[in-house]
Amino acid sequence: MSTLPPCPKCQSEFTYEDGTMLVCPECAHEWAAGEAAEAGDKVIKDSNGNPLADGDTVTVIKDLKVKGSSLVVKRGTKVKNIRLVDGDHDIDCKIDGIGAMGLKSEFVKKA
Repeated sequence: MSTLPPCPKCQSEFTYEDGTMLVCPECAHEWAAGEAAEAGDKVIKDSNGNPLADGDTVTVIKDLKVKGSSLVVKRGTKVKNIRLVDGDHDIDCKIDGIGAMGLKSEFVKKA
């Protein structure tokens, strides 16, 4: 009998294989078998799938309206020295002419 790793989310020992994925029946979390060791480190990726890190420079890929303002962050705007954070908007940065704001990683690409 093979021993499967516990669920990285809820630590349940009742995991099972479903094709190439491992599944937890208690919290419904699914992950790849090799992914279990890296579960503690959340990797934030840009719109092209490239991993991002603190201090990277990114380019905005879509015009983004700034909530509560009439300002717009135009497509092609370069944002330097980003900082990765947890939450819905996973990038904190300062944009010239606008100031400090949060961006979602799905709307940027690594420069």
